[in-house]
Amino acid sequence: MNKINLPQAAKLTSPNPVSLVCTQKPDGLTNLATVSWWTYLSFNPNMIAFAMAKTSYSGEMVQNSRKVILTIPGAELSEAAMGCGSTTGRNTDKVAKFDIELAEVEGSSIKAPVHSRVAIVCGLKEFYETGDHYLYICDVEQVYGNEAEEALFAWNGYSQVRPAK
Repeated sequence: MNKINLPQAAKLTSPNPVSLVCTQKPDGLTNLATVSWWTYLSFNPNMIAFAMAKTSYSGEMVQNSRKVILTIPGAELSEAAMGCGSTTGRNTDKVAKFDIELAEVEGSSIKAPVHSRVAIVCGLKEFYETGDHYLYICDVEQVYGNEAEEALFAWNGYSQVRPAK
């Protein structure tokens, strides 16, 4: 084995899961941020975790409202997922910019993309500083799924987003 850095390791461990963190902005609009690291923490009680950069506007929204929906985007959203990961919602309406169709989600005032394989409605339990990111630990309130949607994955160190085929 050769000594490598962590970004190189990310390429070697592809594919990685891709998710969209859905939050509600103060004006009521939905903001979407692409996140490539999330995990199940517990099934009793139901809990998940995800990591976001400290500078993330969506992270601010999660901290302020303590509500979030984590979705697994469908294949139709591959370009939008890349765009949502490289654009800030602080001064951009990503839903309009990337032409993402949203749907109401029962039990939440936050909307989620129609083309989602899974939507996990959560309340923020706590968050921790982890270097240049925060780790958000969430209690799962509701889970919705659509097997007809094909899940997206990140490839080559997050340089591509596409289904795992």
